Amino acid sequence: MAEFAEIDGVQRIPLKRHVDDRGYLMEIMRSDSPYFKKFGQIYMTTCNRGVIKAWHMHKQQTDYFFVPFGTAKIGLHDTRENSKTKGKYQTVILGEAGDEALLIIPPLVMHGMMGLSDLCGIINIPTELFNYKDPDEFRKPLSEYEDIWTIQNR
Repeated sequence: MAEFAEIDGVQRIPLKRHVDDRGYLMEIMRSDSPYFKKFGQIYMTTCNRGVIKAWHMHKQQTDYFFVPFGTAKIGLHDTRENSKTKGKYQTVILGEAGDEALLIIPPLVMHGMMGLSDLCGIINIPTELFNYKDPDEFRKPLSEYEDIWTIQNR
């Protein structure tokens, strides 16, 4: 059974909606934010309800996840040798039915996502460009941490 805890270095940065009669604006990340490291690229992926895209990690790259529509469960597992939370798991619910937050995932933290709504979008603003010839991406099979994706009724 997975042991859950807040993983050291994973941060949830609350975001603020600026609402008026026309709709809203939400800043996701600013280069003058204290947690900003550097910019590599921006991409968006989608995930259907119940679909799990997991597990992978990066040795160099920090990921910054934001869910602009729908709801996603983000699963995390700390594999860092010198981390005080090595071996721990964490889940975060982001999006419309969770936190409107930016989730910072440091290098060597395994992560994945599961769609909790009919369709959710995940924007990632990683610190590194994707290198097609030598990707900084290391995968493990979904079955390694399967119980993290169980839906919890609270």
